[in-house]
Amino acid sequence: MNGTRLLVAGGVYVALFVLGVVEGAIGSFQYSRTAGGVPLAALAFCVVILVTCLLAGWSLGAVSGALVPAAGWVLTSFALSMPVSNGSVVISGTAPGEWYLYGGTVSVTVAVVLSFGGWIRAQAK
Repeated sequence: MNGTRLLVAGGVYVALFVLGVVEGAIGSFQYSRTAGGVPLAALAFCVVILVTCLLAGWSLGAVSGALVPAAGWVLTSFALSMPVSNGSVVISGTAPGEWYLYGGTVSVTVAVVLSFGGWIRAQAK
């Protein structure tokens, strides 16, 4: 790989990581919107990160394409769920908060596992 291709590839991975961070930050502050008691926003953010990781893995033809935005999302979401020194948290232990964190974690795990499948590698050939 020459220097230009390496720089472009690095830029793509940085952009995907930042996309995962941004999705995690937005989701962490907006997850609690519900409709009739159903945490629709939390579920929607889970679908968004799932699709992001799948498309990133598919477009790059590599598992790392799915893993990088997943890592950005997990680091951001779980960092914002930790209590700070004054005791406040961004993601509370409510049902929507749990749907957002656990559902998002399952979503990124599913996306990374599916990226190991042949349909990702077939695109690269």
